[in-house]
Amino acid sequence: MFDKIQQAYDILSRPDADGELVRDALETYGLDTEVTTISTDEGSTDFVKTVVPGADRDAPTLGVIGRLGGVAARPAELGPVSDADGAIVALAVALHLGEMRARGDVLAGDVRIATHVCPDAPTSPHDPVPFMGSPVDTSTMNEHEVDEEMDAVVSVDATKGNRVHCERGFAITPTVKEGWVLKVSDSLLDIQERSTGRPPSTLTLTMQDITPYGNDVHHINSILQPATATDAPVVGVATTSVSPVPGCGTGANYLTDLLDATGFVVETAKDFPRGRASFYDETEYDRLTSLYGSMGRLQTLGEGV
Repeated sequence: MFDKIQQAYDILSRPDADGELVRDALETYGLDTEVTTISTDEGSTDFVKTVVPGADRDAPTLGVIGRLGGVAARPAELGPVSDADGAIVALAVALHLGEMRARGDVLAGDVRIATHVCPDAPTSPHDPVPFMGSPVDTSTMNEHEVDEEMDAVVSVDATKGNRVHCERGFAITPTVKEGWVLKVSDSLLDIQERSTGRPPSTLTLTMQDITPYGNDVHHINSILQPATATDAPVVGVATTSVSPVPGCGTGANYLTDLLDATGFVVETAKDFPRGRASFYDETEYDRLTSLYGSMGRLQTLGEGV
């Protein structure tokens, strides 16, 4: 699997990185890949969506989203930035699952993978360290990356620009569904332990972290923004650091950590469609909503915005 991390990093670190380079790599394994270029006054980016077909079209479909502002911040910074982690992992997952399928190891259900490629994204102020900006806003990302056919979503995002989670590696978030922050999935913790050989690591979330960007409140980052655009359960996979690292910082794509995160997503893709892994307890969720009602308003900008 490490060769897929290296391949993804090599593709995305190029100054001319774009969706066509990604599509060429994925089509090596026969994966149908869609590239959509979106341009704004801030620049342009290529959204890339691909599907790794499973054996049973009726099995649950896993969505994998590589969330980021951009893979690089040229000309201000040279080379890939910390924020590129989400795209690197998403592409490595697609390459690995595509190779598995080509060799005859076919997953039970489809895996739909989406990210975007922008080698010259802007930066934006944020506390405690600067964020990567993006030529497109979060609602546009959700429109092109979140798919209604995704029965559950894994959102991978660099989450190093904070003082909340201070250790190297990757952490998973509690499951977020329709405005509810639910308990961390035990079966996903099992996968994390199995795939890393270490105790599980989880990322603390607040209610405001799962609300849409644009409401003028602080968010740890955009890792749970896909949850504002779907009723499916969403779990964040956060690549982390000991000290705060800006999203626009170069030399901060820790490849061994990205390997661990990729392994976790691949194992989730194996287990979820076979019913071996679940993102939430449906009975508990129904109990919560019957007691306290819908929290769907947290998926909106709210009143007066």
